[in-house]
Order: sequence, then structure tokens, then C-alpha cells
Amino acid sequence: MTTPGKHKSALEALLFVSDEPVSAARLSKILEITPSEADALLTDLQQEYAEDERGFQLREVAGGWRLYTHPGLNDVIEAWVLSWDTRKLSQAALEALSVIAYKQPVTRAGVNAVRGVNSEGVISSLIEKGLVRELGRDARQSNAILYGTTSTFLEKFGLKSTSDLPPLEDFAPDASTREVIEERLGAPAKQIDADDGATGGFDVDAENGGFDVDVDADYGADASDAFADEVEPEQIDVVD
Repeated sequence: MTTPGKHKSALEALLFVSDEPVSAARLSKILEITPSEADALLTDLQQEYAEDERGFQLREVAGGWRLYTHPGLNDVIEAWVLSWDTRKLSQAALEALSVIAYKQPVTRAGVNAVRGVNSEGVISSLIEKGLVRELGRDARQSNAILYGTTSTFLEKFGLKSTSDLPPLEDFAPDASTREVIEERLGAPAKQIDADDGATGGFDVDAENGGFDVDVDADYGADASDAFADEVEPEQIDVVD
């Protein structure tokens, strides 16, 4: 295959059979082209689908590219498929996931402090669904487990990285509500990206199933003494 047209066809075929986002670098190796060439072809395909108003879209999420059905056809798809996911998130799970997403890395006690209830069960459920996983341990809090979101979380919510999360202010209808949110969460934690192969944040080790964790010292104070002190990088015990 030597022409851009054939490369595009090949990219479509590879994306069609993939059940997860695929990086431009990985696709370029298969097609024996440069990552920049692959990225340019993927961008062209993305624009072509949008301009032609196709029933599917090509999106860049979680460090890779993946085909999705067009959101404008959700009603048609819903009528065809009653439910594609029987493991829907409960309100409690959504609350815990939100706290972890915005405050990661965070301990279970930190999640409890924000929600005001025990979150052990819902965190276990989020781990089972692949949306949350253990990042390490906080040596200053009796080696409490630190939790963060995964690349699956980014994929499911259509995000390139956690920096694409909407500002917390968007959920506060007035100043008093905003103050409550800020008081509960404390100073915002540094964003941690779960992009496959990205630098910074934590990277997924596809072969060993582990993480390389780069954690900033400035996490800010928690809503309670569960995460009140700043955590220094050397106090994090990385979980394999």
C-alpha cells in the first residue's frame, strides 16, 4: 500500500475491528508509515465523516482513535438495542467516581470525607468496571491506598485526558454552592492523565499491567484530616 487512499482504507478496517482506542503510533507501525502521516490521515478521515454526516464518527480519546456512532442517532440506536451495558452506574458510584476524577490521587477516606458516607463498596464496584484502579499508597496515612481513574474512564466519557474534565464551577448554580464544592474538595489535585503511552501522569504498562506513577507534591488540603497534609513524591509507594 503506497497511496493515501489505500492507507485510509486500511486505517478504517483496523479501527473497525478494534474494540479499544488505537494510537496513531501503533497504526503507523502496521502500515509502515510515520506516526505523523498516520495522524494526518486519521484527522482527514475524522473531517470527512463529519462533512458527509455519516452515521459514525472518528474520535481521539484516551490516547488513541476509535469509531463511534453519531450522537444525533442515539434515539434510533436505542430503539434497536435495548441496552448495551447492563452494569450502569448507581448515583453513589457516580458520586465516588466524580470525587476520584477531580481529586486523584485520593484515598478512600478522602472520598468518604467528600461524600459523607462509606465508599468502600462503590469504589470496589468502580474498580471491577475498570474505571478506577489503585495508583499507590500514602505513607503518611498508614499506607492508605491511593485511587485514580483509568484510560477506560477516559474512553467511556469521551475524554482525551483528565484535563478535559469540565470545570467544577459548571456544576455550581450560585456562589454559595461553589463555596461548598470548594470546601468539600479543598484545593484541586493535580490532573493525572491516563493516556496510553502519554508522558507525565501515569502510564499504562500493557504488557505487565502496571503503572509508572509521576505524582506532584501539591495536592492541596482535603475536606477533612484524612488528606489534610501535602504528600511528597517520596511518600508514595507505587503498586505494581
